[in-house]
Amino acid sequence: MNFRRIVAFLVCRPSGAAALIFLAAGLVACSPKKEAPRPRPPAPVTVAQVTQQDVPQELRAVGNVEAYTTVAVKALVSGTVAGVHFREGQDVAQGQLLFTIDPRPFQAALRQAEANLAKNQAQATNAEAQARRYAALVKDGIVTQEQYDQLKTSADALAASVAADRAAVENAKVQLSFCYIHAPLVGRTGNLVVNAGNIVKANDNPAMVTINQISPVYVTFAVPEKELLTIKRQMAGGTLRVEAAIPSDPHGPNSGTVTFIDNTVDMATGTIKLKGTFANAERRLWPGQFVNVTLTLAVLAKATVVPSQAVQTGQQGQYVFVVLADGTAELRPVTAGISHGGVMVIEKGLAPGESVVTDGQMRLMPGAKVEVKQPGQGGGTKVPAAASGAGGPTGASPATGGAAPPAQPTSGAGLHGSKP
Repeated sequence: MNFRRIVAFLVCRPSGAAALIFLAAGLVACSPKKEAPRPRPPAPVTVAQVTQQDVPQELRAVGNVEAYTTVAVKALVSGTVAGVHFREGQDVAQGQLLFTIDPRPFQAALRQAEANLAKNQAQATNAEAQARRYAALVKDGIVTQEQYDQLKTSADALAASVAADRAAVENAKVQLSFCYIHAPLVGRTGNLVVNAGNIVKANDNPAMVTINQISPVYVTFAVPEKELLTIKRQMAGGTLRVEAAIPSDPHGPNSGTVTFIDNTVDMATGTIKLKGTFANAERRLWPGQFVNVTLTLAVLAKATVVPSQAVQTGQQGQYVFVVLADGTAELRPVTAGISHGGVMVIEKGLAPGESVVTDGQMRLMPGAKVEVKQPGQGGGTKVPAAASGAGGPTGASPATGGAAPPAQPTSGAGLHGSKP
């Protein structure tokens, strides 16, 4: 018999009203008492102190290594390659012999030029002697002036021929010297195109070999044009330091200085091309290689910094949770600057010595109690927010009536040397 039938039965009887009152009192007495809401447990978090340190203001880009000097070695005379005096990929010194082109035709040409010079020198000497004799005879009237003029002209012509022969000898010597090709600079040879026995032509393509000077070396990279004014100001005041890091290189970055700013901004990309010069004594940088370039523009002295993961971003901007002396969390808006090495500069909103939450922000709200955990002890954001009953960052708990922090907090870490 259900409850409705019992009530109807009691109402129809004379003593039903009294029985109904007794039943209602019994139901009220047997109902459980309402318990008071349990206090919210402290949220486990990790914290870090706000500190001060010098932070470099940096620009990062991808650069390309270029040889300091590149020379394409070509033959200046035609002939047969008689010898190759190096191995491809070998380091060569300035003046080192690289190729020998068969010199015999040029040696013969030199001897012929020297013979012509000797012949014309002998004729010029005889003509000059005759001209001197006829000069005395024409004064005595023994010979005519016309005869003397003819001999004088012949002597002058032979003297000019001697001068031309001397020039021919010098040219033959130069042509002969071109048979011996020497390295014009200190560097490293590339792919060898011709071997001994091949016939080469003067100034023909491709080059016989290419030599790159790789100590020192250039690294070319581009930065946004908005940084041009700062770069020029820093270079006017001294050297501008730049680093080039090879991906996966355990030895760390190479240090150099900016030595070139292009005279035109690339209108298509809005960037300006720069070159850094690196000593490259260990030859870790190689022409054509891509490297990660870090350009240091300035150093912010004694900047207020916090770990980058402490800065969160919500609908109202960036903020951090500050742990107060009474063990509660305070949501505080901040103005963040550049980041470097896992820390972020705070331009406004924090003071050195304060404690900020670095892990566990998802379980916090303004005024919530916190329990500081050491890193690796659990807690933080690894524990679901619902497990502690704390309100998420998108709203406040109805029980506490606290203000809601900005929605959907995310990490506030930005690019090095730029606003996040």
